[in-house]
Amino acid sequence: MTEIPMLLWQPTEKQITETNLTQYMLWLASHRGVSFQNYTELWAWSVEQPADFWESLWVYFQIIHTVPFTKVISDHPMPNTKWFEGSHLNYAENVFKNETTLYPAIIFNAENQLVTEISWVELKSQVASLAHFLKENGVTKGDRVVGFLPNIPQATVALLACMCVGAVWSSCSPDFGLESVTDRFAQIEPKVFIAADGYQYGGKAFDKIKIVEKIILSLPTLKTIILVPYLNPDSAIPYSSYVTWKNVVSTPHLPLFFEQLPFDFPIWILYSSGTTGIPKAITHSHGGVLLEHLKYLTFHNDVRRGERFFWFTTTGWMMWNFVNASLLVGATMVLYDGSPGFPDLNCLWKLSQDVKINHFGTSAPFLIACQKAGLQPKNNFDLSALRSVSSTGSPLPPESYQFVYQLVRSDIWLCSMSGGTDVCTAFVGGCPLLPVFQGEIQCRALGCAMESWDENGVAQTENVGEMVVTKPMPSMPVFFWGDDEKQSKYLS
Repeated sequence: MTEIPMLLWQPTEKQITETNLTQYMLWLASHRGVSFQNYTELWAWSVEQPADFWESLWVYFQIIHTVPFTKVISDHPMPNTKWFEGSHLNYAENVFKNETTLYPAIIFNAENQLVTEISWVELKSQVASLAHFLKENGVTKGDRVVGFLPNIPQATVALLACMCVGAVWSSCSPDFGLESVTDRFAQIEPKVFIAADGYQYGGKAFDKIKIVEKIILSLPTLKTIILVPYLNPDSAIPYSSYVTWKNVVSTPHLPLFFEQLPFDFPIWILYSSGTTGIPKAITHSHGGVLLEHLKYLTFHNDVRRGERFFWFTTTGWMMWNFVNASLLVGATMVLYDGSPGFPDLNCLWKLSQDVKINHFGTSAPFLIACQKAGLQPKNNFDLSALRSVSSTGSPLPPESYQFVYQLVRSDIWLCSMSGGTDVCTAFVGGCPLLPVFQGEIQCRALGCAMESWDENGVAQTENVGEMVVTKPMPSMPVFFWGDDEKQSKYLS
């Protein structure tokens, strides 16, 4: 007999009524004439009627676009399915429609630094300046811009500026070794390199100037180099053609402009782990991740305008791209650069208290480490602003669920999620309408036709099988950069 897992959290009727998901379901009933009794019914409709579901999101989120689509979904089988054919848009334009003076765009903290806030006005100004600089230096649609940067606001500015001009972004964290960086960047032939002089971790500064110089030598396609003197304001490199970050963003170049791009135009390149050869360059699209991120953050993370959304990550993990998407839903993005264990494992819980984080995202190993260290965040910090704790990266063990409910907050919504670099989102994760049971992920995400198959391709509900997504999603890769015409890497 299967043991029933322990119920740890149940949303109240008031909480359910206030969720973004409930508001969407009410909108579907009034504007689309489709009604659902529960989340399971809504999910079934989202995967059985994908054209209706994804088109409803286009309308519901009022996607800014200059050219309308002619068809929601093509008849081409995976992985060559086309979405919203004919439409032109820009991810960043849909970010900046949230500009406001009511709350900051970014809150930033790092080891041994004070918390700083960046307004939407300042963010827009810096993005406009960098976008203008890129265009002035010959960057056109489809050119690659790469970043060797810590999780700092400059990385977000660079990402958004690339989106504005239609450049394709890619980044590595400065804790990556030289070969790891060059294996990734060399194959996409970048035109611009934006690099920090180092990073800090565990109370130590790691100077990376020599590595930066070696990366530059390994990238013969570079035309422009921007140095971010993060550790040392006097940092320099022996290249006459480089410019400092301050010189780029200190000259205002408003208004901000947005190149209009086809729905499936490349937005960024992420990488496979590299366990089977050189990391594969996974390329996503402006429209695909735009719709997916709006869907997941709004409905599955229940992030609301003005709330503070945090995820502990580096620029080398897809969760960095995901946390930046919180700007899409009008939230304040909280960034932290450094070790989650410096000066001790309480540092991120203290940050949650100090800046009043509403949604706290981390990895399963962090929660496991906090548990093993005997931390009691609820007794040491005011975490009353917290609405959710999210975990990904690896399976969250049942004991860590207990830790969260016993020692963080007994009434918190715990969202364990699992997804991948291949879609830059989660296949399974949180649902604010459903209870949380110990050791279990709440649901399959909307629009994700995920099943567990045995070796004969038969779906399983009681037995362990292989995870299979049976229908396409808009945020699937459009291709692997440098693949051949037969898509050999992608199809394999």
